[in-house]
Formats: sequence, structure tokens, C-alpha cells
Amino acid sequence: MGLDDKIENTAQETAGKVKQDIGEATDDKDLQAEGKADQKSANIKQAGEKIKDAFKK
Repeated sequence: MGLDDKIENTAQETAGKVKQDIGEATDDKDLQAEGKADQKSANIKQAGEKIKDAFKK
């Protein structure tokens, strides 16, 4: 996995967690859902990068 991709995916996952937490604190269901979606997207990207790395070896 490229370092840039890993950093970008981690940042997206962290931002999603922050959005989710803020949504929970403010009772904003839309922001909670957006945060969860961001986290899932980042996790899928990370999994894809790991698969690519496995085939490179």
C-alpha cells in the first residue's frame, strides 16, 4: 500500500469518526450517517490497497 494512500485513507476514517461523534453529541442523524459512510469508504479503500499489495508480492 502506498504511504500516501494509507495516510489519505486513515485521515478519511478519522474525519468520519469525528463527524459521527459530533452527530451523536448534537443528535444530528444525518451527520452521524455521513460519518459512518466516510469510515466505511475508507475501510473499503484500505482493503483494496491491501489486495493490490498482496498481488504485487
